[in-house]
Amino acid sequence: MKAFVIERYGKQEPLLQADVPEPKLGERDVLVQIHAASINPLDLKIRSGALKRILPLRLPLVLGNDLAGVVTRVGAKVQSFKPGDEVYARTDTRRIGTFAEFIAVSESNVALKPASLSMVEAASIPLVGLTAWQALVEKGNLRKGQKVFIHAGAGGVGTLAIQLAKYLGASVATTTSGANLALVKSLGADIAIDYKKADFSKTLRDYDLVLHSLGTEELEKSVAVLKPGGQLITISGPPDPEFAKNAGMPKLLQLIVGLLSRKIRKKARQHHVDYAFLFMQPSGEQLQKIAKIMEDGVIRPVIDKTFPFEQTDSALAYVETGRARGKAVVQVVASEDRT
Repeated sequence: MKAFVIERYGKQEPLLQADVPEPKLGERDVLVQIHAASINPLDLKIRSGALKRILPLRLPLVLGNDLAGVVTRVGAKVQSFKPGDEVYARTDTRRIGTFAEFIAVSESNVALKPASLSMVEAASIPLVGLTAWQALVEKGNLRKGQKVFIHAGAGGVGTLAIQLAKYLGASVATTTSGANLALVKSLGADIAIDYKKADFSKTLRDYDLVLHSLGTEELEKSVAVLKPGGQLITISGPPDPEFAKNAGMPKLLQLIVGLLSRKIRKKARQHHVDYAFLFMQPSGEQLQKIAKIMEDGVIRPVIDKTFPFEQTDSALAYVETGRARGKAVVQVVASEDRT
């Protein structure tokens, strides 16, 4: 089958088209013909080698972390899916590879595609949708009447998180560029701050939760936005010891991780707020819940650009510019009827 691979880690390492073996199907796996796959900043981090200690993946490596497609075969013990089912999924963390024609995914990480969405639209959802769900619902326990500040509201995670937070009944503040203020407001943001003109840490106060996805400066400033007892959840800041322990890292690596996050955890304690690092985990069950919300028309996908499969490397380069509004998606199967 055709796929796009990297042969070594590196920030500028190109994706190379190659012929690779079709994935082996485990007894609890489904084999999916990929119709579309989305590009995520996680793909850039994996390519650079920044996560190779956390995710020891074998090179050459097919990148890509989420997809929409059609089930073609199922393992002997699969019960929930059958050939012909239209599905979407976030891949197994150690079995990525959606920039390809086929992939084998654990049954537990797959859900039926929202019927109202095209394959391209559905492919844009799994990773960012699960990230937003696990940050706001699972870890943050966001409730009606609370206030949440979501960094980078026009990004892939931001566009989903704003809509999910509004669905949960929260008041939402976010940051974006001036060009995207109208977009984030249309998604439900109550307060939208142009980060080029204003400092969010001097404007926002007494928030219950912050979802951070940017750099160190924004992370440290976020502490001041929270009220005592509030939560600072990051998907891009330094991992905390709890994450290292749950990931089964060796004791020495757990110690190193603790040192990397010591400064921000100390600052959080001084302000009486909680600091937590979130590394999203795949979950078909959660994707099914997200699908129901999308079927109800509460959340809509935000897609900036769609690229043909042969331009997967260009799609990755586009996301790397940081200018994407919502998601960039690679269409693996060229012709597609909206279902």
